[in-house]
Amino acid sequence: MNRRGWRYALTVAVFLLPSLVPLTLYTLIPMAGSLWTSLHEWDLISEMRWVGLDNYAELIGDPGTRAAFLHTLSFIAGYLPLVYVGGLGLAVLLNRPMRGRSLLRGVYFLPVITSWVVVALMWKWLLNPAGGIVNWALGLIGVSGPGWWTDPAWAMPSIIIATAWKDLGFVMIILLAGLQAIPREYQEAAMVDGATAWRRFRHITLPLLSPSTFFVIVISLINGFQVFDQVQIMTGGGPGGATQVVVSQIYDLTFRYGRAGAASALSWLLFALVLLVTIVQIRGQRRWVTYG
Repeated sequence: MNRRGWRYALTVAVFLLPSLVPLTLYTLIPMAGSLWTSLHEWDLISEMRWVGLDNYAELIGDPGTRAAFLHTLSFIAGYLPLVYVGGLGLAVLLNRPMRGRSLLRGVYFLPVITSWVVVALMWKWLLNPAGGIVNWALGLIGVSGPGWWTDPAWAMPSIIIATAWKDLGFVMIILLAGLQAIPREYQEAAMVDGATAWRRFRHITLPLLSPSTFFVIVISLINGFQVFDQVQIMTGGGPGGATQVVVSQIYDLTFRYGRAGAASALSWLLFALVLLVTIVQIRGQRRWVTYG
């Protein structure tokens, strides 16, 4: 490399330093440390003991680990359609001219910036089977409300409802921006040709909204795999382990059972799954995402 090339590389490095230094200190080095820890048995107090890939082998064969992954996938299966359809409905509604539209957008986005502790405690109170507002309202119409977060069959739906409610505003904003980027001329031309509102939505709006949809799905899936706060606050992984997700398992392995090596190995298994799903999505976007 000649002097000019070195000078260019040095200039680029100087501009990257403000981002590269924190990335290295707070992301890359901890990741390397986690990978090293996953190859050891460690209780956070005594010295590490090398076990190689034993932690990974044990986790892969552990029914509890498989159950945690299945619970995480079941959460995503319920959460993703709910948050996307709800966010899309709000985006379409608030993209139309109406009084107080800006206020409504702010109101729906407010839960996004609210602490998960506050949101989870609020939903735990709302879904309280003994004195919660939801069961009280259901009782008014003659419906006996379920046990919600105290019932193994309803605990995960309770968490899904709370999570979707909190994230609706984020999905709404992203899809609303996508809707506003669609040229009005396409809709007008379809109206001239006699296309109904449903046909315009299906054949014009949804295809041109696909880049925003793709972004929402990728981000929501990554967040879904990392679900933890609401689970820890609302159910603690119960009842009977019905809501024990992967990150909860990592937390318990580290702080309840003193198995930081196994917890690190499980975090890398989760990372590998999220990476694989993301790569599949990125490669598959060519088949259904329309740009321009």
